[in-house]
Amino acid sequence: MAPIKNILVIGAGELGNQVLRFLADHPQRQGAVVSVLLRPASIASTKPDKKSDIDTLRELGIQIVAGDVAQDTEQSLSSTFASHDTIISCMGFASGRGTQVKLTRAVLSAGIPRYIPWQFGIDYDIIGRGSAQELFDEQLDVRDLLRAQTQTSWAIVSTGIFTSFFFEPGFGVVDVHKGTVCALGGWENRVTLTTAEDIGKVTADIVFDEQDQFANKPIFIGGDTISYGDLAELVEKVTGKTVQKTVLKVDDAQAALATDPENNLLKYQIVWGQGRGVSWDLSATWNWKRGITMTTAEEWAAKNLV
Repeated sequence: MAPIKNILVIGAGELGNQVLRFLADHPQRQGAVVSVLLRPASIASTKPDKKSDIDTLRELGIQIVAGDVAQDTEQSLSSTFASHDTIISCMGFASGRGTQVKLTRAVLSAGIPRYIPWQFGIDYDIIGRGSAQELFDEQLDVRDLLRAQTQTSWAIVSTGIFTSFFFEPGFGVVDVHKGTVCALGGWENRVTLTTAEDIGKVTADIVFDEQDQFANKPIFIGGDTISYGDLAELVEKVTGKTVQKTVLKVDDAQAALATDPENNLLKYQIVWGQGRGVSWDLSATWNWKRGITMTTAEEWAAKNLV
């Protein structure tokens, strides 16, 4: 395949910023232009934090491209994408239903040689359709679109849950202030997690890998794979405090969802509680096989929980 010359990253949030930073600084970049798609309102914003973010991107030599994945038509996005040979979507579920399919169709209609879609998460093939979190069905729609064609080569980077989200009290697993750890499904259930920084680094490595990793299949990476039982011990070790341990059983979460069907948190908790497709052995990961050191759950907790 032809060398990479023009990369477009969609979005500059928690993950997008890390992907952009590692692409810009990558030793194998060899003059490739790195651009980011941002909403016109973000580019024109006079808010100090927004202006600072834009200035930082420009200092890294990153080009700014205007576009709105929610408002622009598929045809308009396709035209915006057309001058690039590699597109990486860092625009997650917050962008709304249908966005992942819309972006993928725009990429395919533009004939982009390489694509990394927003699939930075769990093993949606194993989870399958009809899970408690209906947003995950759209991830399978994206995979179906990609697998049904041969013009665009693609790579899916399966990361497990973002480490920061896993430890967020709002996810309902770890709450340091309350001194609680809740196991989803059971204490033996395991979770694979990876920090946004590590995902950014590995994604840049995948893009510039001389072996060309766009092999039309998922690539599994991971910073750590941990059981909820080990997690509780880890939190106690790091904080020096005994935690109160509870279990959210899948049946109880499903019953709660039946009375509150729009509760997104419960939908996520059910999927992780069922324990399918949310963890994998680190020894089988892309980064492990290449000797790439990543942040473990304990290392993240020691830096961020105390």
